[in-house]
Amino acid sequence: QVQLVESGGGLMQAGGSLRLSCAASGRTFSSYAMGWFRQRPGKERAFVASISWSGDSTYYGNSVKGRFTISRDNAKNTLYLQMNSLKPGDTAVYYCAAAQKRMVVAGPDPADFDSWGQGTQVTVSS
Repeated sequence: QVQLVESGGGLMQAGGSLRLSCAASGRTFSSYAMGWFRQRPGKERAFVASISWSGDSTYYGNSVKGRFTISRDNAKNTLYLQMNSLKPGDTAVYYCAAAQKRMVVAGPDPADFDSWGQGTQVTVSS
């Protein structure tokens, strides 16, 4: 089972940028799809973005299209989420997830992903 560790969260003013990272263990990182989800207090976990095994295909939730960019570096076993033009509504705990049996996952169902990180808090102030 892959182990996932997120980092890069924090407090940011609206309009600012943050980059989240997710370090994955194991030697097969380059063979499966990855994704980012977020969860606000009292809400269900929501799809943010996903990326295919090669990085050639990316998918985004409607609320982040044009502002967030998902990418991966398979040589470093690392997934990224670049978040620009942050809004207070982006405040949430962000989770990275692995779909170890899938090469491409277009989202948005969390059930398509079988391993999860512990989450990193992102807070955007107005």
